[in-house]
Order: sequence, then C-alpha cells, then structure tokens
Amino acid sequence: MTRKEIRLDFERDSRLGFGEAALCAQKTVPQIEEILRQADDARVPFLLTRLDPEKHERLSAAWRERLDYHPQSRTGFLGFASAARGTPDVAVVTAGTSDAGPAHEALRTLEFNQIATTPIFDVGVAGIWRLMERVDEIARHPVVIAVAGMDAALPSVLGGLVPGAVIAVPTSTGYGMARDGETALNACLVSCAPGITVTNIDNGYGAACAAIRALKAMQMIVERQAVAKAAE
Repeated sequence: MTRKEIRLDFERDSRLGFGEAALCAQKTVPQIEEILRQADDARVPFLLTRLDPEKHERLSAAWRERLDYHPQSRTGFLGFASAARGTPDVAVVTAGTSDAGPAHEALRTLEFNQIATTPIFDVGVAGIWRLMERVDEIARHPVVIAVAGMDAALPSVLGGLVPGAVIAVPTSTGYGMARDGETALNACLVSCAPGITVTNIDNGYGAACAAIRALKAMQMIVERQAVAKAAE
C-alpha cells in the first residue's frame, strides 16, 4: 500500500532547476523509507525536510547510516555529492539565535542544490550596530534571505539598504502577541520597503527555492544577452 501512496517527481530539476524534496512532518516512517527506496533506485539525490530527530532515530539503521542528517535544520541528504564553491550568491541573515532553525533549513537546501552561501547570524535590530557592521558584506550578494521573528523588522531594514532580491522568512519566535509567527508574517507583508518576497512562517526551504529561482532568472538574462550580442 505504501508504494501506491507515493509518486515522486524526478523531472522537477530539469524543469525548475531544483529537485523534489519530501516534507517528513506528516509522513510515517514507512512512507519516508519508501521515498528513500524510490530515490535510491532511480539514483537521484534526495532532500528530506522537517525530519525531527525522534523520527530520524526510528528509521532503519541502514538508512540512518546513508543519510547526511542535520538535526538543527531537521534536514537529511541522500546521495549528496558536494557543496558549491566560489563566491557566495546568497546571504542568509538572522535577527537572533532563536531564528537559527529556519535559517539552517534554508542553508541546507541551498547547499543541497550546490548554491554557495554566507550565513550571518544574530544581527537583529535590537542591536542594529551589529547589522551595520556587516551591511556592506550583505549587499554584495545577489540574493538575501532575512530570517526574523517577533516584529520581523530585519527584512524591512535590509529591504531599504541592499540592492539584491530580499526574501523574508518570518519565524515563530516570540512571546504572547507574536502569535507563533503571525505577527512577524503580517509585519513582513506590510513592509514599506518595496519588492520584498515573503514566505510562510518558518519556511526556510521555501525561501531557498525562491532564491534559486531568482538566481536562475539572472542566469537566463545573462545567457540571452550573450546570444543577442553574438548575433549582432
């Protein structure tokens, strides 16, 4: 029955530039292991997201041994080759240490897709001097993922300071009226800094995919310009 429940999209990479990933939060251990079997049979590298340590421990020893597992991001790699090298294209910036989980999810997703990154943690507006010390470095990246909870001021500040694409990840960090990230999400959506892309709460994976799309779009523009110049 489990095999009939699962149909993987192995052509996603050729269409979109990044492969399919499995969200493990609502899946059973047998379903996850069947996904891994199908990916392994197809010899396709595969990304698991929201794989909690407890569920990871319930996987068979054979699968645990083959997975590159990162507990803080709750991600696992199967058949991963190597990370990208060279000048980083994406800066992943967090407001606080409490926002590290979704940030690591974004970093690991980008790593899996061989996108070089610069992680910059704990530079939120409560100590804005920390951000200003590194804003020139952040601005050199074509894409910036800004991860913040509470009032989520960081994406708005970065949106007014850096020229690249800014992708906001509101997080569930905060007390009371933070409402498990709803306040941060609303703050990002009503930001007065124009052009910010906003993901769902704690969605580091989605932010990474948006970053890859932006980088692919830039690559397409460069390739078209090269073709047009060659035709002159």
